[in-house]
Amino acid sequence: MVPKAESERRILRFQERLREERIDGGLLVYPIDVYYFAGSRQNSSLWIPANGEPMLLVRKSFERASKESTIEDIRPFPSSRDLPSLFAGHVRKIGLTFDVLPVQQFRYYSELLSGLEFVDISAINREIRSVKSAWEIERLRNSGRGLCSAFAQVPSFLIPGMRELDLAAEFEYRLRKAGSEGHLRIRAFHQEIVGIAVGGDNATVPGCFDGPVTGKGLSAAAPYGPSIDTIREGSPIMIDYGAIFDGYIVDMTRMFAFGELDPELKSAFDVSRDILAWITGQLRPGTICEELYAGAVQIAGAAGLGDKFMGYPREQAKFVGHGVGLELDELPVLAQRFRVPLTAGQAIAIEPKFAFPGKGVVGIENTYAVTETGCEKITDFPDDIVYL
Repeated sequence: MVPKAESERRILRFQERLREERIDGGLLVYPIDVYYFAGSRQNSSLWIPANGEPMLLVRKSFERASKESTIEDIRPFPSSRDLPSLFAGHVRKIGLTFDVLPVQQFRYYSELLSGLEFVDISAINREIRSVKSAWEIERLRNSGRGLCSAFAQVPSFLIPGMRELDLAAEFEYRLRKAGSEGHLRIRAFHQEIVGIAVGGDNATVPGCFDGPVTGKGLSAAAPYGPSIDTIREGSPIMIDYGAIFDGYIVDMTRMFAFGELDPELKSAFDVSRDILAWITGQLRPGTICEELYAGAVQIAGAAGLGDKFMGYPREQAKFVGHGVGLELDELPVLAQRFRVPLTAGQAIAIEPKFAFPGKGVVGIENTYAVTETGCEKITDFPDDIVYL
């Protein structure tokens, strides 16, 4: 449960930003945004005025929202006739999260509340959520411990001749047994995934997922993640999974292999660790995100691996790190044109990886929290390739 004081601090920060932008209030309808501020993910909308007390309007379940939420004013969602009266008086400009708001929902509110101005508060919302409190960092640490525990068990069930799907099932089984909530929330449109457990060239199959590795998947309808193909000896095996405990996601990748790997792959893996070490050495408040990405690209290029960095050639991911929290793709992003400084409290998954069509993918990924003086490794587990 989200502590009331935690929720109140978030709302006060949000209200301060609304006043700075001269917005009369924010209307949050996206479930995880409602949860962040209200402490309940029930089917509801949350009105946070720039001044005054917030109001949670619940469609279902009112009973559960009343028990879970930190909001004092909780009401059943009003009828279309009664909804406008809740915004009467001084309200002229309402903020909505345009980045995730369906057109149908926008039309619903704009037609019922005709005469009011609607503006985008996506950036405000995501900026606030990007900086985690001490309470949130502890949730991330717990998720990190759960994920590391699953990775520690891999040598006990990864055997020659295993299908990628069986590897994924064994890994996910242990995550779920440990208490992981399973579904990794992704804010970006068109994006969904559970996790990646792939071997050999299947890791280089290009795909729709906005990351360096997609996987072959099971069908054209689910073209990502593990397939039913057998993992071959001598091939790099990549397990890339997020875990979500108490709502908070951490992301992690480790490499496994039966027997020795191709020297070219081993060398590239060493470069990925060099990149990770360089980035984490710079990971502190004030460092510009774009500069970390540029430095990673430079290291990869100097090693002669620029065309293989971050995915399938010509379809490479244009980042080397992404924020995590209640969603897998939070701010900040270590990417070109993301010219903003890091802030203490941000949590970032850093994943330098190299794709070799015909051979496979190698790389590493860890989640870190930015501290006042540097960073903390949340996925505290050895980075080495595990040879079986």
